[in-house]
Amino acid sequence: MKKIAVLGAGSWGTALSIVLADNGHDVRLWTHRKEQAEEINSTRKNEKYLDNVTLPENIIAYGDLAAAVKDVEVILLVIPSKAIRQVCQQLKEVWDGKGIIIHATKGIEPGTLLRVSEMIHEELPSYPYADIVVLSGPSHAEEVALRQPTTVTVSAINKEISKFAQDLFINEAFRVYTSSDIIGIELGGSLKNVIGLGAGISNGLGYGDNAKAALITRGLAEISRLGTSLGANPLTFLGLSGVGDLVVTCTSVHSRNWRAGNLLGSGKSLDEILQQMGMVVEGVSTTKAAYQLAEKQGIEMPITSGLYDVLFNDKDPKTVVEHLMNRDKKAEMKDI
Repeated sequence: MKKIAVLGAGSWGTALSIVLADNGHDVRLWTHRKEQAEEINSTRKNEKYLDNVTLPENIIAYGDLAAAVKDVEVILLVIPSKAIRQVCQQLKEVWDGKGIIIHATKGIEPGTLLRVSEMIHEELPSYPYADIVVLSGPSHAEEVALRQPTTVTVSAINKEISKFAQDLFINEAFRVYTSSDIIGIELGGSLKNVIGLGAGISNGLGYGDNAKAALITRGLAEISRLGTSLGANPLTFLGLSGVGDLVVTCTSVHSRNWRAGNLLGSGKSLDEILQQMGMVVEGVSTTKAAYQLAEKQGIEMPITSGLYDVLFNDKDPKTVVEHLMNRDKKAEMKDI
């Protein structure tokens, strides 16, 4: 049994807390809203994020970060990418630096173009970068919380730490693989949210399965091109945090990115959508970062560029689709 602090009591943080609690660990679920912590402890529910799910008794919610991380052996960060730096800065003030850091956040920071593990290392430089673990894969929180079969990947440069994380989470409903390609795992999990937005827009415009299949396939090509240019193993994008995560994000109403895209395609503005959803849609900021990364790396990413125009240049989604369909003719892939 390990003492684990899960930082972030949204749907995904709560779902992963359930996995860890089912494995017999002492789980401390931290939220920056004390009233949410009180609700969880008194009702065993986190109604805003996971309706009708009763939390195990060995999950205790905390509104105080110092108390949550005291004497823990593992810290699991499950917060929006835009909050990573702020929470790590707070953590530095109250944590003794002992234990393992794992994150399950999918995003890239616009401007710096850093992955989440790199952001963590910048804010906690005394913690070895090789020991930072990422958990990623096709995993809707709603299904994980109901103990439905789910498979993910954990990755760290330090293979022993990866195996430690694998043992921490794996059980009969939550299968965990290991990988040493942290670059590919983080990029695959982040960039799929961009294509998920596109799939939602396609649905909102009334397009069918042909368009969805094209988006998934050509979107995967874009992710692979950018990822390999940054040092990722191209085979990673054929795995769980690549095509696996891409498929689940582009085909399910559980996906916030798909839902946001669907509303965009239906004619709503981005501001309206974000206000209506009341949750972070990581694909929005990741689209900006992916667009910036593609320019920096000299990588052609037409779908990403089109989505960037929809989100940040007020381009009409249907016009962007027409532009994509009328691009110059080319081969699907280079001859070997």
